[in-house]
Amino acid sequence: MHGPASPGWLLVALCAALGAYCLLRMRSGVEEQRRTAGTEALMGFGMAAMAVPATAFSPPSWAWPLYAAVFGAAALRALWAARRGAHHLHHLVGDAAMVYMAVAMTLSPGRHAGHGGTLGVPALTGVLLLYFVGYVLLSGARLVPAAAGSGAVGWGDRPELARACRLSMGIAMVAMLLAM
Repeated sequence: MHGPASPGWLLVALCAALGAYCLLRMRSGVEEQRRTAGTEALMGFGMAAMAVPATAFSPPSWAWPLYAAVFGAAALRALWAARRGAHHLHHLVGDAAMVYMAVAMTLSPGRHAGHGGTLGVPALTGVLLLYFVGYVLLSGARLVPAAAGSGAVGWGDRPELARACRLSMGIAMVAMLLAM
């Protein structure tokens, strides 16, 4: 990001930590949670890579089309998985947002994610911002503590940690879209 590099590095650290936590969640005994955690790990690491300040690293020209292809494939997978549950529609929107940002970077050579100006279709950026702000507000409301369940649950299987992870990723997506 332009200006001080520290906000960009904080976003990189947050997204990388979220990606790492999601990788740990993939060890869950629940198949659906493993599948969802893998998708969220890809999103976390992809967002971390996109958020690296341009002063530290400018990716080669082939990187942005590669990002678009990877997240395009993830979007198709999310579309296919959406027939099993509504949460996959959120993954579809997140993957589409990543494709949008990667395409915007492809069309603006020499720029890095979130580095000034409005790119592409400003209305699409606004729609994505509205979606993710709504998602963050809804996710935050869902973090209100519920009645504690019985029995010991591994920290990777705790639903409130998964919700906090999704909330943090939503906040990071809002930050990246605002920077566009």
